[in-house]
Amino acid sequence: MYYSTTYLSPLGKITLACDACGKNLVGLWLEGQKYYQGTLKEALIEKDSVPLFDIVKKWLDRYFSGQKPDVAELPLAPQGNAFRQGVWEILCTIPYGEVITYGSIAKKMAVKLQKERMSSQAVGGAVGHNPISIIIPCHRVVGANSSLTGYAGGIEKKIKLLELEGVDMSGFFIPQKGTAL
Repeated sequence: MYYSTTYLSPLGKITLACDACGKNLVGLWLEGQKYYQGTLKEALIEKDSVPLFDIVKKWLDRYFSGQKPDVAELPLAPQGNAFRQGVWEILCTIPYGEVITYGSIAKKMAVKLQKERMSSQAVGGAVGHNPISIIIPCHRVVGANSSLTGYAGGIEKKIKLLELEGVDMSGFFIPQKGTAL
């Protein structure tokens, strides 16, 4: 069982989810997000009174007001296999206002897994299935050619998040459908 509530953000409605004991955040999805609740095995039960939700909402208020709250302030428990967990851990280390490429994460994962190399596409799958958007900052990942690709919440929302964080967007572009990266 998981509990949920909603948060009205500048990007629209966000659904928050926590575990049954109310101790760990397991989900944060933008309305219409791809893979919405994809990592959860049970239905959500709406329960606004969970104290953790107040903590997360205050964190989000600070974030959307331009502050830089620390990811470590929140008890996160995203559900996924070891590979995805490793990618999500790397995402949590990307500083505000900075971006990293899928290829750079792949290199870090290769080192972590003691492999010669790692697929950027595999990393892209893990990034795309991040169940705690914004807080685990998958919006800070871009293509090697400076393309703003691969955000489950939508490219427009990715751009707004990066602009909120002060990223210089002048060197980035939105790839056209069917264009090879």
